[in-house]
Amino acid sequence: MAGHSKFKNIMHRKGRADAVRSKLFSRLSREITVAAKHGMPDPAMNPRLRLAVANAKGESMPKDNIDRAIKKAAGGDADTYDEIRYEGVGPGGVGLIVEVLTDNRNRAAANVRAIFSKNGGNLGQSGSVAFMFDRVGQIIYAGAAGSEDAVMEAAIEAGAEDVESDEETHTIFTAFENLNEVAQALEAALGEPKSAAISWRPKSLTPVTGDAVATLMKLLDALDNDDDVQNVYGNYEISDEDADRLAG
Repeated sequence: MAGHSKFKNIMHRKGRADAVRSKLFSRLSREITVAAKHGMPDPAMNPRLRLAVANAKGESMPKDNIDRAIKKAAGGDADTYDEIRYEGVGPGGVGLIVEVLTDNRNRAAANVRAIFSKNGGNLGQSGSVAFMFDRVGQIIYAGAAGSEDAVMEAAIEAGAEDVESDEETHTIFTAFENLNEVAQALEAALGEPKSAAISWRPKSLTPVTGDAVATLMKLLDALDNDDDVQNVYGNYEISDEDADRLAG
């Protein structure tokens, strides 16, 4: 199994303050609306919408919010969002992929570029970083879903390609084109996942140490706080010591 740093979960351990949850729900709603607008408004007939709804449920998003986001697309009054991918290099030479869902391309481009430049990074051209990653399906279960062996067995039966487990989560990887089929098979065995999505998985990890760790964290926080940014992926690896220091 590929190694990974618990640093990747720091931002998700900060607690669920109202402002953070509101921002999360806003992103989930936007993804649901876009998925419903680009396909059938019925999750059973729209794989992307089915995943978006499952992810919202995994974050305990109220059913009324989910229904409202779908109806917004079906009613034709939803904003038009562009899906854009930005690639850049962050502190310590790490590769970062930023996925944006925006109703204003110029604003999004200016904001992402400014965030990189103000936090020790450089925005690159399309393709400048993506070659460092594999495009995969990623399904995440809470640790309580089962033992490492049980989840591994279920993943193999479902046709997954790899599993990474720690104390908190089981992360299951599959070929991106097989995500829906594998997710449905796993749901039958393990229940609903916390999330299931197309993701970017680094082919190898770049160690980041010293002052670059704090600078990288500032860059990631700034991206996370931007309303247009949906997802950020990086190939960084942080030592447990540095992770504990920043988390404290």
